Amino acid sequence: MTAEAPVREDGGTFGRLLVATLVLEFASGVPYGAINELVPIWLRVHGTDLASLGAITLVGLPWTLKPLWAPFVDRLGTWHGWIVFGMTLAAGSLAGLTQVDGHSPGLVPLLVLAAMGSATADIAVDAYIVARVPPAEQGRVTGVRIAAYRGAMALAGGGATWVGNRYGWNVAFEGVVGLQLATMVCVTGLQRVKQVASESTPAWGRVLGEWLSRPGTWELFALVLLFKLGDSAMAPMTRPFLLSAGLDAGQVGIVSTTGGSILTAVGAVIGGALVSRFGVRTTFVALGVTQACSNLGYATAAVVGGIPAAVVASISESLTAGLGSAAMMSLSMRACRGAGEADTGGLATRWALLSGMIGLTRTLSGAISGVGVERYGYASWFFFTFFLALPALFLAPRVVARYASV
Repeated sequence: MTAEAPVREDGGTFGRLLVATLVLEFASGVPYGAINELVPIWLRVHGTDLASLGAITLVGLPWTLKPLWAPFVDRLGTWHGWIVFGMTLAAGSLAGLTQVDGHSPGLVPLLVLAAMGSATADIAVDAYIVARVPPAEQGRVTGVRIAAYRGAMALAGGGATWVGNRYGWNVAFEGVVGLQLATMVCVTGLQRVKQVASESTPAWGRVLGEWLSRPGTWELFALVLLFKLGDSAMAPMTRPFLLSAGLDAGQVGIVSTTGGSILTAVGAVIGGALVSRFGVRTTFVALGVTQACSNLGYATAAVVGGIPAAVVASISESLTAGLGSAAMMSLSMRACRGAGEADTGGLATRWALLSGMIGLTRTLSGAISGVGVERYGYASWFFFTFFLALPALFLAPRVVARYASV
């Protein structure tokens, strides 16, 4: 695979890279926000129980399993073509949600198809960005990536939730589909990157084998799996908790989804700037500790009760989630760039393997979160998720030291 132009340190080229990053990550965030932010509130408002609401996170498995078809994205067609294909599939599937309700047999297939389209587009988006970003700029670009992604989630999640609560849920889903189609128009204006299929582009099994032969790889994989474990086990229950604290669906959309996405974007920009300024070795653990402590904020809010405490907990969690995401994404970009040959063959597969591990943590821990809350209550479950975050923090210094110089 060859890029149309090398990335240089001059401001013009880097500026164009930032614009492309904004467009692509915003486009990626629209279906993710709709599936993970809008749909759960829509279902809860229509009476879905907490156990089922937790289990519905399993429709996100395509984001975890995307390494299985990432080699096709590496070998066939163009990144641009895969992005447009994936977004088209996601938009069409989300449009189908206007024809079903929370109890329809077609609900889960439509959500799975939307997630598959989104995950496929994500493979190409991630490969494009990782291939073009020089190591010295990874922190800054990471902040921009998360900010754009969260901005899309704010509109497709919280903004659409407000629209659904006020004007009807079909109107909300139609708005999300329109937003996805608009982002596709913007994507078509980006400069294309040609993918050249070759025998040197490895299948995912070979990529995985090469990684496993390197010292410290198992520790890297363990850190990727564990770093967001506490957050992932708590996240599906935060919006039901806010509803139980006294906020209505529209207010939850504004506070948790729209406001939360904005605050996460702010946290990501701050975290990315800190990584660029002080290095991933110095900042990773500190940002991870901050992320973990936000779980205690939700536990405290559940004990205290009331809307003010719940809102403060939501604000804290959103901001620190961005800090932690910036740290993990910066480390992952270094690991991908340092794991293979100088060319970009197999890069989509390498990144998909790491991001799929993060998705696995989110999907599996989220699936049991509803059962945990129903059995132990919000306060106990949120407190427990704090301890789930600790193993990664003990493992991090050793792993980060290995990749800090990449």
